[in-house]
Amino acid sequence: MSGDHARSAQLLASLAQAEPGQVDIARKALTEAIGAGDTGLALGLARTVPSTNLPIEARLLLVAEEIRRGHPERALPWLNSGASTGDLSFLAPLITSWSAADSGKADEALAALDQIPAGSLLAPISAEERAFILLKFRRTADAEPHARHAVGSAGARELRLRLAFADGFLAAGDKARALMIIDGMGTGEAQARQRIMAGRSSGLAIDKLPKAFSEVLTAFSADLLRLQRSSPPIGLVQVARYANPQNTSATALLALLLAGQGRTDEALALLRSIPASDPLIAQVRDVQTRVLTDDKRLNEAYQVAAAAAAAPGAQSTDYSRLGDVLQAMKRHSEAADAYGRAIAVAQAQNVRTDLWTLLLLRAAALQDAKRWPEARAALQQGLTLAPDQPLLLNFLGYAQLEHGDNLDSAEAMIRKASELAPDDASITDSLGWAEFKRGKVGEAIVTLQRAAEKDPDQAEIQEHLGDALYRSGRRYEARFAWNAALITAEDEIAGRVKAKLASGLTPANAAP
Repeated sequence: MSGDHARSAQLLASLAQAEPGQVDIARKALTEAIGAGDTGLALGLARTVPSTNLPIEARLLLVAEEIRRGHPERALPWLNSGASTGDLSFLAPLITSWSAADSGKADEALAALDQIPAGSLLAPISAEERAFILLKFRRTADAEPHARHAVGSAGARELRLRLAFADGFLAAGDKARALMIIDGMGTGEAQARQRIMAGRSSGLAIDKLPKAFSEVLTAFSADLLRLQRSSPPIGLVQVARYANPQNTSATALLALLLAGQGRTDEALALLRSIPASDPLIAQVRDVQTRVLTDDKRLNEAYQVAAAAAAAPGAQSTDYSRLGDVLQAMKRHSEAADAYGRAIAVAQAQNVRTDLWTLLLLRAAALQDAKRWPEARAALQQGLTLAPDQPLLLNFLGYAQLEHGDNLDSAEAMIRKASELAPDDASITDSLGWAEFKRGKVGEAIVTLQRAAEKDPDQAEIQEHLGDALYRSGRRYEARFAWNAALITAEDEIAGRVKAKLASGLTPANAAP
């Protein structure tokens, strides 16, 4: 309960040893040991628990152990051992395929991948597995379309996959395709290009079973975290790190999970263990500053971000990270300047992929710094690059509403943003607020209620709904909405809502 999971595992393990018939105690000790990263203790405990009672992460740890020892055939029985904790046999094609590939049997490896059913959890990443195996056998032309497909659907894993594929193409002697796969990558592209031209890899290649197994577990863990449908998959990530201790992505993800449980010092120690030469160091610093910022250790976050931005060869991401920290510190003008430097570096290096995002961030900082004309110019520049980007349209439209600037144009932009992103609660809220500002109170209430249904925890939406309800005469319902807003409201919103609950809606406490 106090967060000392390593000590908990040791105490429970001692108790399990003293009471060998108490399977539940051994299972608890095993889970704690895996979560704490004490794989030696966990493996010992796993041998004392009946296979049918082993938790999923324990079975995966035993799979990883056999894979690391070079005995993948011994790993397969742990996937479907009649355990009540779930069937893991969907992973069998992955292990069978890479086992064949590591033995030099290309046809068998590819045939095993063909056995992955369309509905399998492996199906979404089957293209990347096929590409990596083809690259292992230097079949770069065959691998290219699969690699392109995998990169296009990688989401947050895109950077890592691009670098891993680049290493694979380079190792296969195809420098042209290695350069192709990083084209348009954005973050770190210049350094990656220099490495490839010099014939040096990033060290991120997926070329053996332990690395492939670790990568798959990391991808599953990231999806679980994103979906937020279960407890944090700390045990799963620990197994991924055991399978491949050099998996930086797994280490960074574990740090995020630990920080989310209040284990901030453990998280930061993990991040500090990653060398500055790591090709994914930019992502590591992003996680480090995020953890420090969430823990209100803003001065430390600033030190990390400022040092990276001041280093020779600082990239666009280094300046944007500094901007994020300065925004959290409410040093808005300095943040705007940092984002401006990020934009300048991105333009100088011809990195276009994230430019509209940087312009949006700069505009937000300028708006907070009360520099509206400059903010508007940045947003207009962003829309020139991405005219159908709903976030830009919504921001500019909403800001114009707040400033009473060209209300017809503001509402039209927000309506377009809502059509482009109908499921975005914040944009739906902006549309409802635009309707309210234009005197369409009845329409506004309907739209704002729809926004509140999509995201009931967003204080700004509940405040807007309360204001609209109060204006229409539905004052009891207005108070209900304001009370809902107060649950999550902070700073200015909380102050306005409290004033409204005390004395009703007035020009002084109305939402802007």
